[in-house]
Amino acid sequence: MRILLTGSAGFTGHYFRACAEAAGHEVLPLTADLTDKTAVAAEVAHTAPDAVVHLAAIAFVGHADDAAFYAVNVVGSMNLLDALVALPRKPRRVLLASSANVYGNCDHSPISEERAPAPVNHYAMSKLAMEHMARTCSESLPLVLVRPFNYTGPGQSSSFLIPKLVDHFARRLPQIELGNLHVEREFNDVRMVCDAYLALLDKGVPGEVYNVCSGHPYTLQAVITALEELTGHHMQVTVNPAFVRANEVHRLCGNPDKLRACTGPLPAYALKDTLSNMLAAARAS
Repeated sequence: MRILLTGSAGFTGHYFRACAEAAGHEVLPLTADLTDKTAVAAEVAHTAPDAVVHLAAIAFVGHADDAAFYAVNVVGSMNLLDALVALPRKPRRVLLASSANVYGNCDHSPISEERAPAPVNHYAMSKLAMEHMARTCSESLPLVLVRPFNYTGPGQSSSFLIPKLVDHFARRLPQIELGNLHVEREFNDVRMVCDAYLALLDKGVPGEVYNVCSGHPYTLQAVITALEELTGHHMQVTVNPAFVRANEVHRLCGNPDKLRACTGPLPAYALKDTLSNMLAAARAS
């Protein structure tokens, strides 16, 4: 397949491109600025892809410019979809990356796709708005929506929690300042997420939403303990109130049943293996 990929230079895009090319696909990175409707339309028309994977977004929840979430994640996504609708030959699949953050704070988990979204921050709200706007194109395009739960790996920005922890442990620093310590998340491997995206390009049912998750959450303390065991290093952990987000999502764990029923078993990556790879990369850099 000729796969048009947005966000190819980003963390997930880098891994997805390698995953897709290893499977024999041709990956065509979209270089146009998503907020430039004319440039996006021109590049998409020239590319004429067999499939599309839309990963480009502002993904850091703490991003300083709230308006940018909507300019890129909503309006930029619609610029892409409008360009795809205009193609004389439509792609066979268009995979749109939303986020599990759209679920907000749930009173129980694991969370299934039937759970009503309840976003509590601008990032999540922009992703949910993107989903709703995208559905206006559902009669013209075979859309598959994915809601990935937290994932990580070598190369992720240290503005995210796990890379920040890994960096501090790799440098054997004496202490670290964090935000809310009482959070529980899945911390899946980016390679599993990319495997799921590629499988859903082939098997995903148009119009459906899929949680991309493992169903295995970890407390922040469990991650810290794993890093201590891998490095033999212990740090003092303190809470910096400036890092505590308003409306923090406290527990986020997904139900992978629908995903697995569609794709079949996906490669599993143990948390310690992911952290070990991240430590090796951090030390090398």
